[in-house]
Amino acid sequence: MALAVVVGLLGVSCGGAGGGQAGFAEGDNRVKVATTVAPITSIVAGIVGDRADVQGIVPEGTDSHTFEPRPSVAELLSEADVVYLNGLGLEEPTRALAEENLRAGAEIVELGAQTISPERYLYDDSFPEEEGEPNPHLWTDPTLARRYAEIVKDEMSGRDPGNADHYAANYAAFDELVDELDAAMRASFATIPQRELLTYHDAYAYFADTYDWDIIGAIQVSDFEDPTPAEVVKLIDQIEERGVPAIFGSEVFPSPVLEQIGRETGVRYVDELRDDDLPGDPGDPEHSWLGLMRFNYITMTEALGGDASALEAVELRTVAPDTARYPQ
Repeated sequence: MALAVVVGLLGVSCGGAGGGQAGFAEGDNRVKVATTVAPITSIVAGIVGDRADVQGIVPEGTDSHTFEPRPSVAELLSEADVVYLNGLGLEEPTRALAEENLRAGAEIVELGAQTISPERYLYDDSFPEEEGEPNPHLWTDPTLARRYAEIVKDEMSGRDPGNADHYAANYAAFDELVDELDAAMRASFATIPQRELLTYHDAYAYFADTYDWDIIGAIQVSDFEDPTPAEVVKLIDQIEERGVPAIFGSEVFPSPVLEQIGRETGVRYVDELRDDDLPGDPGDPEHSWLGLMRFNYITMTEALGGDASALEAVELRTVAPDTARYPQ
């Protein structure tokens, strides 16, 4: 059966839509903040509220690893006071463009490198250690996203001390939100018979480490090409050996490989997970980092036979009005 699935498998799509940036408002004296992927934009927006002008760079639904900013983004970056990026190799073309275009006095703040030390870096199928770049998807672990928010709070307070109390209050509310989400995740995950995860992309390594999940593997390998026949056979063998009830793909980047593996093994293929594409549209309650986490973990819990009612009870909310602009 393993050989049958290898024949004729289609490539994994990891391209994405383009999308432009509106730019910063002229004559606005607020701090001008540029961000990269949508979850980071949401976290930053929650801390700064309406006290800064926040503009995202990476369009939602785009693979942030391979996204090449349009030339127009250079102008936006040249106007920014601060650029918050994830780092750890996630958005290198955007970083390079920022380094080339930042004006004097502006800064790049790499959240990932300030959140964990190199001793805590995780490597996996999509991010092998021999290539030197760790898994960068820290925000899928709420306990690490909390640290992102703390870094933003501290950095913005130093940059804009007149609004330090505002940033501190928003961080305190975000801290409580993370505690609530963390408790709901642990309650829901405790009802899952097997916390084992096979996905299209290794985006959940830190989450798995914190919440005691076992990552079986990922389809999207480090070079973003199709997995080899041997890699597909290995995954099929693991699925059949472990008896997992579901494997997970992406709503944004469909995986014909995973879909075919699901058919061959008789395992449910759930193609709804989102790494950094927020649910809903900008302005909707679910269009937030919290909405993204809640959606993904309800999806995982239910597909693996658990009870997601604790997660469903988490109220979708932001800790401050989200006035950021998210390129689509």
